[in-house]
Amino acid sequence: MDITKVTLRPVAMNKVCAIASIVIDDVFVVHDLRVVNGDKGLFVAMPSRKLPSGEFRDICHPINSDARQHIQDAVLAEFEAEGGIAAFEHAAAELSA
Repeated sequence: MDITKVTLRPVAMNKVCAIASIVIDDVFVVHDLRVVNGDKGLFVAMPSRKLPSGEFRDICHPINSDARQHIQDAVLAEFEAEGGIAAFEHAAAELSA
């Protein structure tokens, strides 16, 4: 599996710094991954939806930890290349103003 494209957009949602989309092998896209600044640092959360019970369930997700790490590494590398937390917080603040 090769992550061939990562796009990010800043958001101002609690601990979410950015919303990401990834393209896998130039043939499959996954939208609405979230870059979250959690208590233990940055991580990538998979797209999810809220169930009638109130809990959230991932819409799509990697099958194993190696695939999850590969996706997270690609998204966070692009996040850092685009300026990291400071740049995305600044951009989100401008969107909110």
